[in-house]
Amino acid sequence: MEPHRHNEKCREVFALLSQYLDVELPAEVCQQIETHIAGCGPCVEFTESLRKTVELCRQYSPAGPPAPIGEAARMRLLDAYKTMLEARQA
Repeated sequence: MEPHRHNEKCREVFALLSQYLDVELPAEVCQQIETHIAGCGPCVEFTESLRKTVELCRQYSPAGPPAPIGEAARMRLLDAYKTMLEARQA
């Protein structure tokens, strides 16, 4: 089976997906998105994943602010960030 290649319609759906899930789009745009998603397995999976993520975020309520990270963890994050920037420049 050939892997799915995202086409322009997939990119349009991805760009509008948050607004679609929040019911912030006109009905005709929602219909176009639903028509595309119905025939595109990867877009179905992505849509469901985003829908679940949004729901989990809405349910989350932290007990308080997070504890500060230690110096060693901060340095590892900074090193990883610098490595990522260097890789992008290469």
